[in-house]
Amino acid sequence: MGFFSNILEKLGMSKAAQAPVITPPAAPADAPAAAPAPAAAPAVASITMVDVMALMEKKAAANPQKLNWKTSIVDLLKLLELDSSLEARKALAKELYCPDELMGDSAKMNMWLHKNVLAHIAANGGNVPKELFS
Repeated sequence: MGFFSNILEKLGMSKAAQAPVITPPAAPADAPAAAPAPAAAPAVASITMVDVMALMEKKAAANPQKLNWKTSIVDLLKLLELDSSLEARKALAKELYCPDELMGDSAKMNMWLHKNVLAHIAANGGNVPKELFS
C-alpha cells in the first residue's frame, strides 16, 4: 500500500484506497510519440463521495495547533496523523509523479504536492473545492 492510499484511508475512503486513481502526467507535446499509449484504466463502480472539507475542518478545530490544511501539505498530513517529514513528502511526491525539476526545491515540491494530493483525493471521491487544487 502506498502513501497516498494511507491518506485515503485516513479520510474514510477505504474503497477508493484499494485502487486509487494515480496517473502519470501527460508527455509534453514536443516529445516523440514512440511509446504506445497505456491501456485505459478499468471503469470503477460508483464512488461514494466523502465530505473532505467537513472532515478536515473538524480535525483542524479539534487540533491545538493552528494548522492550515487548505494551503499546506505539511499541515494536511499532520491533521491526518501521517508522517509529514521531508522524506515522507518526497516519497509521496514520487508516488504521484512529481516532475524531477521540482524535487530539489522543497518549497516548489510542497506546493505541487499539496495541489496534486487534493486533486487526487477529489478524483477518488473526495469533496474538495476545485479552487484548492487548480
